[in-house]
Amino acid sequence: MSKAFKKIKEEIVELLPPTLFFFITLHLVAFLRALMLEGTSITIVSSATIAMGALILGKAVLITDLLPFVNLHSNKPLVFNIIWKTTLYFLAAILIHYLERLIDFWREAGGFIAGNQKLLEEIVWPHFWAINILLVVLILNYCTISELVRVIGKDKILQIFLGIKTKL
Repeated sequence: MSKAFKKIKEEIVELLPPTLFFFITLHLVAFLRALMLEGTSITIVSSATIAMGALILGKAVLITDLLPFVNLHSNKPLVFNIIWKTTLYFLAAILIHYLERLIDFWREAGGFIAGNQKLLEEIVWPHFWAINILLVVLILNYCTISELVRVIGKDKILQIFLGIKTKL
């Protein structure tokens, strides 16, 4: 196997856990959003859009994890790193969520500034914040699980949760 192929395979394997997590959770968010928007004229996003968002968030997690300040609290109790990473990932998620809405309004209004003004006038803020509250809870779960895997180890986690005995 060539070095390039090994590196691509390694990147894909690293990308799978956060991408799958966000793929499932973003579908949950879309389902809840569809329920909240029932009876309105607001359109629902497609599964392909959700898949793209999951890929973007998955890669954002991997890129963010490479930044030197992400693991500031890795030598402290897990709660510090979990809260720190949840905050970083949530800020990225809320930005992506806002930009996702902005792009729709930008297309409608024909310009960035006009689209942003229209978005701020027409956005249903309780829905926006409800989705973001759900996202922060989901991201908190992701960070908790990933920190436990980091500290305990993937093999031990697989054994504990799934009964899969790997080389320990």
